[in-house]
Amino acid sequence: MSGFESLTLPPQLLQNLNDLGFTQMTEVQSAALPEALKGRDLIVQAQTGSGKTLAFGIPLLLKIDTKSRKPQAIVIAPTRELADQIAEVLRKLARFRANIKILTLCGGTPMRRQMTSLEAGAHIVVGTPGRLLDHLGKGTLHLEEINTAVLDEADRMLDMGFIDEVAKILSRTPRSRQTLLFSATFAPKIEALAKQMMHTPLKVTVTSSEAAPEIEEHFFSVRAHEKEEALLRVLHHFVPSSAIVFATTREQVRELTHFLQRNGFDALDLQGDLDQSARTETLLQFANGSVTVLVATDLAARGLDIDDVALVVNYEMPYEREHYLHRIGRTGRAGKKGVAVSLVQRVDAEDISILSQKQRATGKAAMRTLKIMGGKRDKLRPGDIVGALIHDVGIENAGIGKIMVQESVTYVAIRRALFSKALEGLQRVKIKGKKFKAFSL
Repeated sequence: MSGFESLTLPPQLLQNLNDLGFTQMTEVQSAALPEALKGRDLIVQAQTGSGKTLAFGIPLLLKIDTKSRKPQAIVIAPTRELADQIAEVLRKLARFRANIKILTLCGGTPMRRQMTSLEAGAHIVVGTPGRLLDHLGKGTLHLEEINTAVLDEADRMLDMGFIDEVAKILSRTPRSRQTLLFSATFAPKIEALAKQMMHTPLKVTVTSSEAAPEIEEHFFSVRAHEKEEALLRVLHHFVPSSAIVFATTREQVRELTHFLQRNGFDALDLQGDLDQSARTETLLQFANGSVTVLVATDLAARGLDIDDVALVVNYEMPYEREHYLHRIGRTGRAGKKGVAVSLVQRVDAEDISILSQKQRATGKAAMRTLKIMGGKRDKLRPGDIVGALIHDVGIENAGIGKIMVQESVTYVAIRRALFSKALEGLQRVKIKGKKFKAFSL
C-alpha cells in the first residue's frame, strides 16, 4: 500500500488526512482513487470498513464550487445510520476547505427542518432514497448542478427494493455526472443497474476470488436406505445458511421436504406441481433467508437467480455431467466459497465417518417472512416499511432483510428473534396513515 502523497492532491488536503490519521491508503483506496480522480465512472467491490468513504469522498470534495449554494454531489445510502456515518466522515475530510456545507436528508427528522437547511444552501447531500424523493416531489431539492453521484451499498438497496427510487433520483441529475457505485458483490443485478445509470464504468475489485468460483466438492458413499440419515448428517455438519437439495422426482422432493421439516429444518419444496404464486413465494422466502433448505427438481430449479447459496446437495446424482455442473454452479458465487455434496451408492467416495462426530445444529433459518396486505397500488415504498419498523415498532435496522413491494402485497424478511415483535407491531401501527393487515408466511 502507498501513501496519499503518491496522488496529486492539494497540500491542505494531504495535511488534513495526516491530521486525521490517514497516511497509508487501503486496498480499495489505492485501486479506486486514481481512476475516480480522473473523473471515471466506477463500480467498486468494497465491504464495510474498507475505507470506501475516502475513496469517493476525496474526489467529490475536490469538485465542489463553494460559490454556488446548490448541491453538487449526492450520496445515496440504504439506511439513515449509514448516511449519518458517511456525512460524519465527509465533514471531517472537508476541513481542508472553508464553507463546504454537507446536509443529511433521511427519515426520522422533520421535513420542515430539512427544508429550511436546503433553502440556506448545501453543497453535498447525503440521504436515503425515500426522503430524497420526498424533497424532489416538494421541489425543495434541486439536482441540476450535481457533478458526482455515489451509490453506497448498492446491493443492500437492491435487497430493500430501493432501486426504482434510486433511478428516479438519478434521472433528475445531469447525464454528464460522474457516478461511483459501491457494492459488496458483483451480482448480475448490479451489472444491469450499472448499464442503466453509468457511462462505460470501470470495475474495481480488491479480491481475486471472483476470477473463478471456488467450490469444495465431496462425494459420500451411502446405501439407499441410509440416504435420509446421511442428508441430515451433511446438513448438521456444514450448518449452511442456505442449501439446495436436488432430487429426481416431484414425489421424492415432497417426501424429502416433509422429512426435513419433521427433523427441525425450515425447508420448502420447489417442483412442477406448484403454481406460479406458490413458486414465487417459495423462492422469495429462500432468497431472503426465511427458509434454510430448498428441495428441488432440476426442471423446477432452472433459471434460479440466487447468488448466495452456501451448500448444494445431490441427493440423487444426475445422469449427465452437464447437469451436475449446472447444479453445483448454484454455490460459490459472488466471490464466496461454496460447498457441493453428492450422495452416491458406489464405494468410490470420501469417508464421511467424521460427520457423525459433529455436534448437531437446529437447522433453523435466520429470517422469517412477513406478508403485508398493501403494495404499490397503496403507494407503499420500502422506505415506508423500514421507517415504520425502526421508528414505530422499534426493530433495529440489522433485523430487517430483503423487502419486495408488489402491486397489492409486500414481503419483508425479519430476523427470527425479532419476528413476533415486528408482526405484532405492524398490526398495531399505521403506515402512511393507514393500518395494513400483516401475517406470517
